[in-house]
Amino acid sequence: MELSLAGDDIAFEYLFNRYSDAIRRLFLQRFTSNEDTEDLLQETFIKVYINLHRYSPEYTFGQWVYTIARNTHIDFERRRQEDISIDERFSAPAAMTPSPEENLINLQQRSQIEHYINCLPEHYRRLFTMRFLEDYSYDEISEKLHLPMGTVKTQIHRARERMCHLILEGEKDKS
Repeated sequence: MELSLAGDDIAFEYLFNRYSDAIRRLFLQRFTSNEDTEDLLQETFIKVYINLHRYSPEYTFGQWVYTIARNTHIDFERRRQEDISIDERFSAPAAMTPSPEENLINLQQRSQIEHYINCLPEHYRRLFTMRFLEDYSYDEISEKLHLPMGTVKTQIHRARERMCHLILEGEKDKS
């Protein structure tokens, strides 16, 4: 990020390559066409490049890019809605917001996942949270925790295995 701010285009290309697939998936999950997805991906990274000076290290770079991508998609949907006639707007299917039942299920699932995370030993919990909830890269985790890269990868692998084991055991207990 610092190199990109200093004008290093190769560093920015690295950031694009690191995050473009995840952002592409984000757009595709929102039922955006392949053509629109590619346009939105380019638009997102143009905004990222133009606003590099606004990046705050209190968030991970991934969180920041995700926010820009999400807002870019929201703007895209608004523009698309403006192009639709009133008749088409009212005949369109209902919004894709979750129903109250789906919200309850999501809340229960999140609660269960948080429960399993809290069952992990502290060092695994911290690594699991940083990697999978806060979207830190292995490099960022290694740097923040002052741990060798191999140790970070091994411990995250073990934390993920432990988490899977806890979930499987929890499912067995339910049946």
